[in-house]
Amino acid sequence: MITKPKGTKDLYGTEAKRWQYVSRVIDEVMEKYNYNFIRVPVFESSELFHRGVGETTDIVTKETYDFTDRGGRNMTLRPEGTAGVVRSYIENKMYGNDDKPTKLYYNMPMYRYERPQAGRYRELTQFGYELIGSDDPLADAEVISLAVNVYKILGLRQIKVNINSLGDAESRNSYRKALIKHFEPHINELCDDCKERLEKNPLRILDCKVDADKEIMKTAPKTIDYLNDESKKRFEKVKEYLEVMGVEYEVDPSVVRGLDYYNHTVFEVEVKIDGFGAQNVIGAGGRYNNMIEELGGPSTPAIGFAVGFDRLMLALEYEKVNIPVNTSVDLFLLYVNDDEKKYAAYLTNELRMNGFVVETDYLSRSLKAGFKQADRLNSKFTIVLNSEMLENNEVKIKNNKTKEEEIISVDTIIYYLDENIAFDECEDNCENNECNCKENNN
Repeated sequence: MITKPKGTKDLYGTEAKRWQYVSRVIDEVMEKYNYNFIRVPVFESSELFHRGVGETTDIVTKETYDFTDRGGRNMTLRPEGTAGVVRSYIENKMYGNDDKPTKLYYNMPMYRYERPQAGRYRELTQFGYELIGSDDPLADAEVISLAVNVYKILGLRQIKVNINSLGDAESRNSYRKALIKHFEPHINELCDDCKERLEKNPLRILDCKVDADKEIMKTAPKTIDYLNDESKKRFEKVKEYLEVMGVEYEVDPSVVRGLDYYNHTVFEVEVKIDGFGAQNVIGAGGRYNNMIEELGGPSTPAIGFAVGFDRLMLALEYEKVNIPVNTSVDLFLLYVNDDEKKYAAYLTNELRMNGFVVETDYLSRSLKAGFKQADRLNSKFTIVLNSEMLENNEVKIKNNKTKEEEIISVDTIIYYLDENIAFDECEDNCENNECNCKENNN
């Protein structure tokens, strides 16, 4: 038997419906914030990720799926979303549009060769968004607050934002020198990867999992202490806007992010959930004002955010958030002979085109087996087509909840289902105190 590759998963059944529901909620929220959906290729030129994400990041050096195509070109399966979105922004000359800033979001599979664990896969789905074309601190606050609001709407509660600033080029350079000065005397205490990072990108040392608990890491200089006046003022503005928006945050100098392209604001969103584990970060992002120019576009500021969908779904599960999943159909159509089967094919199509969830029998079951299948599908109504009744333009319909049966005109099936399904849903909501109908208010 052929099995799925390690670090991948099949998505189907109820779990797939939960994913679809969360995706729809995200789509609706992004529409409210005026972000437009974008999809970029699942593979791109390897150079895009080496130049965009950074030569010294673990994603590029250890985790990418690289291959040479039949034309001899070096290609890479998409490991993250920002670089591809930026490439599309440049290639399609979106910077020429008048409606600035450009606000884009995506929900796409990514590929990283890393050790699979709970909520982390080698084929992962990532939701993210980019606000391109504004360097205003208000844009930073919006990107952060949007992530928080998505989580709140989905049902997560104890949400906290950890923010930091890497500052502008001058600030970052000063900090880089301070890190090198701090780590050089202890270079033999560092892991092999960090020894290489010391000159290439010392900020990456702070993100090391191998050396994380060592004293030299705990006493390392903090980015905040090396911000110039302009960067400090900018960071203060970001915090002011977050406070105005009611976003709870904490300044955490240890937040540096693992990608080379960040400057100024960087942040992580964490959620406190019992049993979720010590690693409770469910999304992160930051500002990347230089990437677009480095990839061949005009000098353009930008900021973005991303979260692994698997990680988000795991958080919702641990939080015991009730995600509504429709496990029923509106109507199940049964028949006995071939003429009734043809009419079932016609009526099924008509009702589906009018917005109803309708199923019929495709296995030539007996009526008894057909009724069992209707029960398994949690069908709200059942119709057994009868040739004699059809000659009179009538059908017998059964309400599977009340067990009541009625004979109605074929011409009124749509109206009958529409009225009765709406009534049943209202009745169920009234029982759960989730209805705003007049009877419930009285």
